[in-house]
Amino acid sequence: MNGAQIDFRPYFEVTGIYDTGLAGVGVNTKGELGSTAAAGIQVAGGVSGSHSWRHTTIGLDYRGDFNHYDKTTFYDSSDQYFALGIRHQFSRHLMLNLRETAGLFDRNYSLGAIQQTLPYDPSQSTLPTTDFFDNRTEYLNTQADVIYQRTARLSFDFGGSGFINRRRSTALYGVTGAAANGDVQYRLTRRVTIGGNYRFEHFSFTRIFSSTVLHTATGTLAMRLSKQFEFTGYGGVTRAETKFVQRVPVDPAIAALLGIVAAQQVAYGIRYTPDVHARLSYLVPNGFFYASGGHMVIPGNGLFLTSEATIGALGYNYTGLRRWSFGVTAIYNRAYSFGNIVGNYGSGGGTLNASRQIVRNFHMVMSVTGNRYFSNTFTQYNRPIYAFRFGVGWSPGDVPLRVW
Repeated sequence: MNGAQIDFRPYFEVTGIYDTGLAGVGVNTKGELGSTAAAGIQVAGGVSGSHSWRHTTIGLDYRGDFNHYDKTTFYDSSDQYFALGIRHQFSRHLMLNLRETAGLFDRNYSLGAIQQTLPYDPSQSTLPTTDFFDNRTEYLNTQADVIYQRTARLSFDFGGSGFINRRRSTALYGVTGAAANGDVQYRLTRRVTIGGNYRFEHFSFTRIFSSTVLHTATGTLAMRLSKQFEFTGYGGVTRAETKFVQRVPVDPAIAALLGIVAAQQVAYGIRYTPDVHARLSYLVPNGFFYASGGHMVIPGNGLFLTSEATIGALGYNYTGLRRWSFGVTAIYNRAYSFGNIVGNYGSGGGTLNASRQIVRNFHMVMSVTGNRYFSNTFTQYNRPIYAFRFGVGWSPGDVPLRVW
């Protein structure tokens, strides 16, 4: 995925917005979930880019906005997204990788998509991506790896990470986690590398007695199919050990004596599940294309806890035209919760962005986003949401504003 460096470039936008399906964590006077459509204005800005020196590479992507809705100011919000990747070569045999991802949002659309400016894949970080309610979510993920290049063909990686997800509503759960991993990679040819990986993870949840311990072993494969095409993938198995509190019915005699129908007990279980992921990427001077998919264990979305998830993503950005820039992203997530609540849930949708240069430094910007939450188990979880943006942006430079 290493391509030509991209100059750091700031931008500023003022757009009109229209969102549907706005829903807080609560019910209306009829006892129904909220679903509000509202128009408003968004003020946004940020900076992205990458730079390489002889021994160090830095990639940055920051975006922030403030949203104000007419007549429904309850949903006014500010969203922030920050991602930073640093690679430093200490010597011929030793390299350090640092990756930091943080942010906050009320309604999330695009987390987990690959950014051309970043030297890592955000989808391999534990980030909240399937939140159902329009509720303030804050997150932080820190990852660090030390790579020891033993020979021209053989390398070892030792790393660790930690993450925190917190949600404003007391009806939803936060999560704190940590992980450690190690792998060995061997380059068979100039274009093919194979290896093996072991990963240990632990995460626990706020406001409830529940935790999960994961042990994962996988084999890895990386192939450079051509100068532009790359394939990476891994496959193996995860052992998930879960503990959580659940309510169970009591014996009729106990119910008659104590006047209760249910009691709490600690449930313990061990589950084995596949852990696989694959990505095909295509890098060109004026754009970047990728397709990825996999199956893994995730810490849920604040409503559901520990879950098995099948994910898929597709994305493409292009800035080759003289005045136009286009970007499209599609994400699919289907999960099965086996923590506090047992059942299926998921979401799927996509975003189309476009930018057209009007005059020097000024651009017309627009985006259309559609997303659908779905569940075969819980009918009220099924709902579509849409978002529209149209306005004017400013960014220095003679080429169209790059849309991520």
